[in-house]
Amino acid sequence: MKAIVLAGGLGTRLRPLTFAVPKPLLAIGEKPILEHIIEQLTAAGCDEIVLATGYLAELIKAYCGDGARFGTHIRCIKEEHPLGTAGPLSLLRGQIAPDEFFILMNGDIMTQLDYSKMIAFAQQGNYDLAVGYVHNTYQSPYGVLTINGQSEITNIVEKPSVRHCVSAGIYVVKGSALNHIPDNQFFTIPDLIQKLRSVGQPVGAYLIKEFWQGVENLGHIEFVREALNGNGARVKRNAAMAAAI
Repeated sequence: MKAIVLAGGLGTRLRPLTFAVPKPLLAIGEKPILEHIIEQLTAAGCDEIVLATGYLAELIKAYCGDGARFGTHIRCIKEEHPLGTAGPLSLLRGQIAPDEFFILMNGDIMTQLDYSKMIAFAQQGNYDLAVGYVHNTYQSPYGVLTINGQSEITNIVEKPSVRHCVSAGIYVVKGSALNHIPDNQFFTIPDLIQKLRSVGQPVGAYLIKEFWQGVENLGHIEFVREALNGNGARVKRNAAMAAAI
């Protein structure tokens, strides 16, 4: 089973840490984020991991090597210019069978997702694309007004909260989806979703119930460190807090 990890971003929200180190190589605990990901993918049965690199690609390639020390096979492909979240798959055209399912994920995610269950979901639905999602609750820090056409307040709700389903940056893709991705162009997962839907292909949505956190800022790094060192109950209680940091 293949997995493609998107590891080419600039990590601008984590500067100055990412001026010299690409975000996937930032340490959480005793290991870089990318090493956590590789170990989990290998444990899930991935025997080939492709790293889509760009920014500071040579550091990622040097750290991971051929993957032998992780018990898998790793190779790198390099974007000569940014290709978005789906565009790098065009570099693998002809290397993935149309009926093959594989994992695609961002290289800045810490999760305890059971990848095998998500793959089984995509296979059972025969989806060209299945999107992993999590629930995110946003609470307004303000009282929210409802105002009518006469500029009169009809209601006020103090600090209301709204729950959204948000993409978790983890996907299962079927090889046939590559037919909808243009060569060497910036193309995102939202672009791919819209393209598939326009040709009548349904896109699956898989709820990730396990611990998940995208590492976007220093607050997330501290949260995940606490999660790795703390007990499970504490992690679950604080998961919603990290999403709002």
